[in-house]
Amino acid sequence: MCLNYIHCDVFAPRPYTGNSLAVFVDPPELTTSQMLQISQELRHFETIFVWSDQAANAFRARIFDLSEELPFAGHPILGAACAMHARSENSAGTQTWNVELPGSRTVTVDVRRTGIPGVNRYEGSLDQGRPEFLTELSTEQIAWFANAFSLNLADIAPYRPQVISTGLRYLIIPVASNLKDARICVPNLEDRLEQIGADYAYLFDPQTFEGRHWNNDGVLEDLATGSAAGPVGCFAVKHGLALTSGPIKLRQGHFINRPSELEVTVTGTRDDITGVHVAGSVSIMGQGTLFKLP
Repeated sequence: MCLNYIHCDVFAPRPYTGNSLAVFVDPPELTTSQMLQISQELRHFETIFVWSDQAANAFRARIFDLSEELPFAGHPILGAACAMHARSENSAGTQTWNVELPGSRTVTVDVRRTGIPGVNRYEGSLDQGRPEFLTELSTEQIAWFANAFSLNLADIAPYRPQVISTGLRYLIIPVASNLKDARICVPNLEDRLEQIGADYAYLFDPQTFEGRHWNNDGVLEDLATGSAAGPVGCFAVKHGLALTSGPIKLRQGHFINRPSELEVTVTGTRDDITGVHVAGSVSIMGQGTLFKLP
């Protein structure tokens, strides 16, 4: 039995940039173990499996990184919606796609094809909903996490790091200096994140809005983290670093020569954020086939 997939670059200012992704469309019902093995075989940061719904412009999705299934992730959902749009009868128009995730959560993605000649490129905007503002770090905790990322306390910008979620719980750490030199240098980062109610950590420079994110073991750096972009935008608005009147432009991947660009639009007010959208470009790069199931 063969498995076909679409290869695309997400949050990509041009082809061969951004975060690459494999989208498996309407595969046979696979086990969790099989989907994880396929994700590990292809070695993208994340892989998504989608099944078309009988309802128009809807599909069910399951997302995997290289170690586990994820309940939510930004770049796979955005990329899958654009891939499904490219296959649809209305690919030249604009559509809203409903994406059913595990745990009965449904999100929407607005997709349109761009007018760039000769490029199979789309723009998508993911509605991440209302954010949750969770744990703020103490000074002692800030010092520990600074050290965990090979930084000093003086490298942290004067805004208190906080856990914020629009689907995954990110500890947002504002870094004023030496972001380029940051790396995970402790073996127990995941345990410490769990203690403060976070899944992952995301570092960003409040001046340039350049960000960095790794798997918790520090082995692999992400190129564009859509699930963190919403929390970063909310953090920026809360601290007066950005306004709700226009999109916030985030950058990622430049330190490892794979630039990505993300746009975040926050609604509401600084004291009452009501919603957040994360948008970006997707290039449909090609397709592939696996000839054998795990």
